[in-house]
Amino acid sequence: MSTPSAKLPETSIAILGLGLMGGSLALALQGRCRALLAADPHEETRALARRLQAVDHIAAHPAEVVARADLVILAAPVCANLQILADLPRWSRRPLMVMDVSSTKGEIVAAMQRLPSHFDPVGGHPMCGKETSGLSNAEAEMFRGEPFAFTALPRTSGQLKALALELAEALGARPLWLDAERHDHWVAATSHLPYLAAAALSASAPLEAKPLVGPGFRSATRLTNSDVTMMLDILATNRQPILQALAHFRSALDKMESALQADDLPRVRQLLTAAQEKQTHFDGA
Repeated sequence: MSTPSAKLPETSIAILGLGLMGGSLALALQGRCRALLAADPHEETRALARRLQAVDHIAAHPAEVVARADLVILAAPVCANLQILADLPRWSRRPLMVMDVSSTKGEIVAAMQRLPSHFDPVGGHPMCGKETSGLSNAEAEMFRGEPFAFTALPRTSGQLKALALELAEALGARPLWLDAERHDHWVAATSHLPYLAAAALSASAPLEAKPLVGPGFRSATRLTNSDVTMMLDILATNRQPILQALAHFRSALDKMESALQADDLPRVRQLLTAAQEKQTHFDGA
């Protein structure tokens, strides 16, 4: 397949979905590509994008901007991105590069593999974000210094791989190539499980304790404020790795509970110290 130019300054990019992630991408890519297009179904988002001059052109329907793009970036929630991938063959019959920024990769990559041969796809997931959503919370600097995972397919061209790296560099992100299965297991443990743990912590705390809520509790439960619909998409498309992560988490809690029940404070210290030492490796990554 002959793909369009793979140099970022010569590439017309269409971002489908201008929420927190898509909006931040738009702000970060301003002036770095030939044209910056977007589509979003919400009129208030489109109006805000025009006020912010976030993109060169925004439309309500993706087909309008897909027709004018060299690279399409799917930045809607996971299940919406899956539907877009199913619709893309109706919207474009010419060579087109496709990337997504979904939080899970298994079902996305499988859907990309089913695209007709004139599409050149690659999976993507920038590991950044906030618990607040929407274009109004978008930040151009959100990607700086953070990992940007890419999941190449056997059919992904060398041109698109080079463009993905150039895009990550333009964002100030750190590119990382992973297969979809490994990606989904890693984010289950480091992103999706923390959300569920935060939700469980918030749900289990007595409401009458509110006068004593401090920064520790607020920090530990911050992720509970994430958009529930978006998180349901993530949980639904990464269910098995998340269940495995929950089992590991429950095992760690059980060890701490058993040591406390036995009044074995040396064992509690050992478990806490081991966790603290492990965290230093995460902090130094």
